[in-house]
Amino acid sequence: MIAKAFIIVAAFTLSVLITPSASQAQHRGHVPRVGYLGTSSASLEPELVKAFREGLREHGYVEGENIVIEYRWAEGNYQRFPDLVADLVKLKVDLILTAGTPGALAAKRATQTIPIVMAVTGDAVATGLVSSLARPGGNLTGLTTMAPDLEGKRLQILRELLPKLMTLVALVNTSNPFTAIQSEQTKISAKALGIHLQPIDLQRPEDLKDAFARVARQHPDAITMVADRFLLAHRTQIVDFVAKTRVPAMYPYRDFVVAGGLMSYAPSYEDLFRRSATYVDKILRGAKPSDLPIEQPTKFEFLVNLKTAKTLGVPIPPALLLRADHVFE
Repeated sequence: MIAKAFIIVAAFTLSVLITPSASQAQHRGHVPRVGYLGTSSASLEPELVKAFREGLREHGYVEGENIVIEYRWAEGNYQRFPDLVADLVKLKVDLILTAGTPGALAAKRATQTIPIVMAVTGDAVATGLVSSLARPGGNLTGLTTMAPDLEGKRLQILRELLPKLMTLVALVNTSNPFTAIQSEQTKISAKALGIHLQPIDLQRPEDLKDAFARVARQHPDAITMVADRFLLAHRTQIVDFVAKTRVPAMYPYRDFVVAGGLMSYAPSYEDLFRRSATYVDKILRGAKPSDLPIEQPTKFEFLVNLKTAKTLGVPIPPALLLRADHVFE
């Protein structure tokens, strides 16, 4: 019995030693090709690309060695998504990575066979991307930015900063299906806090000038923004305008605070992009997207720009500073 057991263990050990890993097998044979469907541009999202690459490396994939990434950028124009996705489909990529609801919807319309991993998306069920978070079905899976009362928390922080806050402008891109859900959450939260909400639509670059003029006419106590990758692509113009109006603003992405915005509260998008590489790895190893549950964010960040606060003449309460994950001075 001992000899027989030894033979079995030895045979198993030998098989492990001589069987190549998934990445080794791909390196020797087929090198997977991943389509990266970005909303803005490589120059505006280097940290997200870096996080995705780091996530891939954790699973043994090195770009240019045993995996190829085909980048396609919409430059903030959602109308470009159909052509960009069609190009990736034509290339016969093994998988498409998307960022945001519009990109995911465009990818879903373009292919029902190529696996799609959503690095970030909104309410994937309500927007018709998947049938459920636990069992997505179809060829999509990934991560969602949905979290309980996220919009409410942003408004609560604004109220802590501005106890007399009464009027609030919300910049919204209504061409993004997910913003309807977020806008409703913002509306409900504002009503509960006794704040008058004034939504302003922003869908295209040419809308910026008119939207800014409307904000200037309304003289709100503060500004908030419904998360949208198009607005993120134009963060420099938005932050510069808000600085000129001298109105405190809450943003849904840390990038705005890095660019000089006052505050942001949001899921860690870098963490989500890094985690998306796990889905890529599983699918390249043979898993079906329909069997991989969609995960919610587990890491959130609250950022404060003290330099901007001083410029605005808005003191940040000590309690808020203590809760900040990052403070820019």
